[in-house]
Amino acid sequence: DLQLIVESMQRVGQGALFEQFLRLKAKLESEGLFEATRKRPLPLMPRAIGVVTSLGAAALHDVMTALQRRVPHIPVVVAPAAVQGVAAPAEIVGALSALYRLTPAEGGGSLGGGAADAAPVDLILLVRGGGSIEDLWSFNDELVARTLVQSPVPVICGVGHETDFTI
Repeated sequence: DLQLIVESMQRVGQGALFEQFLRLKAKLESEGLFEATRKRPLPLMPRAIGVVTSLGAAALHDVMTALQRRVPHIPVVVAPAAVQGVAAPAEIVGALSALYRLTPAEGGGSLGGGAADAAPVDLILLVRGGGSIEDLWSFNDELVARTLVQSPVPVICGVGHETDFTI
């Protein structure tokens, strides 16, 4: 026989993070940030594609290889950002904002050091591989979600693997 006397219990680890994720998801959903009407059609022939990810990410290699194979004629502008860790949300927001300045709605331009007459970015890819809920936590940031909603062009998010979910 075994008897346990429990005076208090609390969730730790992924349970607490998952609850935080669900609260933010419900908040943003109630504001309409996930409405299907917000989705825009993808451009048939983008003049340039922006990519936000870490320069050291395998996802960057995978995306660049696929783009080179399938649409080698379309210029790609990489806006590097950490995709994991405490600094990642701010870096993702900064990289997205830099690409927004290169969109047709913002008049095109350059991303620091590029030609001023570079093709406008008509589509943005935000990518990183899978990981634990802690590894992907920067994609559950409210400011990242609100920055994505403000995009003047369609954004495709390829974050995680088939069993990963982020805001």
